[in-house]
Amino acid sequence: MKKHFNTLSIAVLLLAGYACSNDSNAYEPVPKPDTESPTPDPEPEPEPEPILELDAIPASAQRIGDVAKGYDFLINGNYMSSGVPYDAFVQGFGQDNSNVLERSGDNAIIGYEYTAVDAANGVRIVSPNCMSCHAGLINNEFIVGLGSHAADFTINRAVNMALVSNGISFLYGGQESNEWEAFDQFRKSIEAIGEKTLTETRGANPADKITRVLASHRDKNSLEWTDTPYVNVSDEVIPTDVPAWWLLKKKNAMFYHAIGRKDFCKSFIGSSLLTLDDKTKAEEIDPKMPDVLAYIYSIEAPEYPFEIDTDLAAQGKPVFEENCVKCHGSYGETEEYPNLLVSLTSIGTDPALSNLYTTPSTVNEYFLDWFNTGWFGTGTTGLEFKAEGGYIAPPLDGVWATAPYFHNGSVATIAEVLNSSERPKYWSRSFNSTDYDKENLGWNYTVETSKVDKETYDTTIKGYGNQGHNFGDELTSVQRLALLEYLKTL
Repeated sequence: MKKHFNTLSIAVLLLAGYACSNDSNAYEPVPKPDTESPTPDPEPEPEPEPILELDAIPASAQRIGDVAKGYDFLINGNYMSSGVPYDAFVQGFGQDNSNVLERSGDNAIIGYEYTAVDAANGVRIVSPNCMSCHAGLINNEFIVGLGSHAADFTINRAVNMALVSNGISFLYGGQESNEWEAFDQFRKSIEAIGEKTLTETRGANPADKITRVLASHRDKNSLEWTDTPYVNVSDEVIPTDVPAWWLLKKKNAMFYHAIGRKDFCKSFIGSSLLTLDDKTKAEEIDPKMPDVLAYIYSIEAPEYPFEIDTDLAAQGKPVFEENCVKCHGSYGETEEYPNLLVSLTSIGTDPALSNLYTTPSTVNEYFLDWFNTGWFGTGTTGLEFKAEGGYIAPPLDGVWATAPYFHNGSVATIAEVLNSSERPKYWSRSFNSTDYDKENLGWNYTVETSKVDKETYDTTIKGYGNQGHNFGDELTSVQRLALLEYLKTL
């Protein structure tokens, strides 16, 4: 059955007072000598506030370009250089005439998560673009920059690659054709990541693992591909949620674990590891990335589309200021965001993603060195991957739209973020963008007694835990209700 919260609130006011007479003529009984005066119970000591272990993340200069050029490059640009030949793609998938990005030409009849471009040898190809993870629907509204929370990475995309490869080879006259050459690197990458990037539930994202696998197959300096990886990457997948793009303008580090520091533009090129031949392509698209960053910085959070009780929201504002501002910042006319990295001890949420980068291992050392000392980390605009442990306390602009919550998407609604006792061990949802819970801010869901299928979120699995962030547990029902209403206004 659907999850509901009890909205009946009980406010209790305790009044205590003592009446003392100052009349010196008043009769005062003298206690008997053998009667002990009652000793009042001592007042309880107030609970000490929890000590938060916080580190401020320093800002870094960023390269900023042209907003309009950045948007055009995102939806039409050739940052992918290998893919399925265009005719074969349209023949296999059919035409998609929804055209939510309002693109023209070949791109007008393919899905928003794909882009048609010319490979280096001139063959027209189709490859996935950034919208695959960084666009989505909520209440049937398509929003660029909203993390995709419905993608299904439980499927091994490499399973059908042999069939696709045989089809392309047959259609275009064998593996000596220009079409095969334009397809081959895409094929190799999909086969490499296929079985190593499977999530346990739909909606969870394996972006971290995809990057690690692709980096294991590429030389850190030349970025050239090798079929035999330089380091063996395990099959374990630690999931992550996809943060909204509109938050990046406030942040000094990328990703929930805050490892992406310094030049954000170089980080964007990481998406091209799927298809590029070598660093030549990376160097070609690097000057375009400041435009992309300018566009991402221009995105504003979507406004809450339903009715807001302004009086109740006003009551929630001081609750927010008392309990949330220190980590998540202030909003309104005088906005301020502190850019804090919260230790695992303080936040208490599932530690697996953070530990992935701070636990010594051959793969971990390889990955951090690959980014920090190779092509991505060197030069006048180098990227830095710095793992300090913990999770960033994100800005909360448009937080109503970004369910599910926590760095791994383990909590369906903000109401449960604020009340840890109400979080179910197993839950599932419809993945219908209109199945929104306006009362609790998040997705309607069904409580399960076990993992039913791939659409069941199982919080007992490593990396999928829903524990921690217990700061709202001390709030009253009245305070939580008001705070939820205020969060609709951010």
